[in-house]
Amino acid sequence: MRTHLWVAALLVAGTAGLSHHSAPGASAAAARDGGQDGSTLDDQVDLGVTVYNSDIALVRDVRELQLPRGNFDLRFMDVAATVNPATVHFRSLTEPARVNVLEQNYEYDLLEPDKLLRKYVGRDVILVRRRQENGQTREDEVKARLLSYNNAPVWQIGSEIVTGMNADHIKFPELPANLYTHPTLIWTLDNGGAARHRIEASYLAGKLSWSSDYVLTVARDDKAADLDGWVTLTNGSGTSFRNTKLQLVAGDLNRVRQVVGRAMEMAAKSAPMSADALMAQESFSDYHLYSLGRKTTINNNETKQVSMMSGSGVPVRKRYVVDGQAFYYRNAQHPGSPIKDVVQVYYQFKNDERAGLGVPMPAGVIRVYQADSKGGTQFVGEDRINHTPKDEELNLKIGNAFDVTCERKQIDFEKIAPNVYEVEYEITLRNHKASPITVEVNEPVGGTWRMLRSSYTWTKTDAWAAAFAVPVATDATAVLTYRVRVTF
Repeated sequence: MRTHLWVAALLVAGTAGLSHHSAPGASAAAARDGGQDGSTLDDQVDLGVTVYNSDIALVRDVRELQLPRGNFDLRFMDVAATVNPATVHFRSLTEPARVNVLEQNYEYDLLEPDKLLRKYVGRDVILVRRRQENGQTREDEVKARLLSYNNAPVWQIGSEIVTGMNADHIKFPELPANLYTHPTLIWTLDNGGAARHRIEASYLAGKLSWSSDYVLTVARDDKAADLDGWVTLTNGSGTSFRNTKLQLVAGDLNRVRQVVGRAMEMAAKSAPMSADALMAQESFSDYHLYSLGRKTTINNNETKQVSMMSGSGVPVRKRYVVDGQAFYYRNAQHPGSPIKDVVQVYYQFKNDERAGLGVPMPAGVIRVYQADSKGGTQFVGEDRINHTPKDEELNLKIGNAFDVTCERKQIDFEKIAPNVYEVEYEITLRNHKASPITVEVNEPVGGTWRMLRSSYTWTKTDAWAAAFAVPVATDATAVLTYRVRVTF
């Protein structure tokens, strides 16, 4: 019989074979000298999750427990399956000096059908097979001992050794002591204080991440826009976080490990936020900490979106940009013909309070929309931004212009002296749009250079570049010519 049949059989069995037996640690309130030896989410009184945008999160879990005095083992269940055991921190908030951790274990050998079978090698189970008889379904039960389970199970039934026997499901008398239904932290504790304690467990867990997404809706006149920011949170940690305080950390993720201890402190001590706030932010170390002003629930295997920021009437400027490159000296494929350039389209705005923003913006994707002539909103492009502090400008490239074209030619080349040359360029811009525009032309210039003449105003933007602002009327053509003397 193939392995997958047995795995499927175990899933079908469900609770039938386990209904009369308790799993180790299944009861979180088991009495032991007046205390409990296990804890589940039912004991939880406070929860905080701080998520970094590097697939890691800090979890702060606070529970009310009745602990026995002396030495005992406490099973702390319902933790994230992706917990890093080396980062676990346990303390009693009630009497920190009276409860000590002597030993810690993390049990991650979780209950699965395949593992359950392997744990029963050398033990007896009940194989159940269904058959049809006179239009009715009957079940036949056979007691069998699992002798081996490698590629497939080998059974002993009575005095016979059997392989390849199909079963509809299997009944197990009990759960093995070393299988757990949930990821579990087991502490050996020494309680020299009172019986009732509020304890806190903090740890780092993986497969929790967040990213920022923004929507910029631009008005028809390209002069103002509304900006909405969203946090997209993904939980693949193996557990749900119910009614939790949510905080997000944005910054240089390669430096997260340097501030883990500080992050734990911040998560524990951050002041409560107003319930009607979307996301309140504060800076600490080289990071920005964003706190949701209300509690939320993050279910396992869930993607959640939370509103982070909102601004309306943000002033924007539409830019048309041509970036020249060093290889534009001649058209090698078609001598004498101009080289065609793309005209890039940008939206530019400033992240300041006067624009209705002024909040540090975590890295993410900004998607740009604009209303069409019939009032519908259409997607016009997107761009990714880096972490952007307040009072910084953002330039979003949304694509290349359809109705604006650019052609360039090198129309003259003259050697004036050894290592001294004069070169002249001609850049033709055509605007087929229904409104006039201004095109920014950025030209690279090599060597030691001096601008001799230009048909439009120019600016030296760095040691080897010049920029020109060229207005182009509606359905018109503008020609930029400039001549430079270069010494190599």
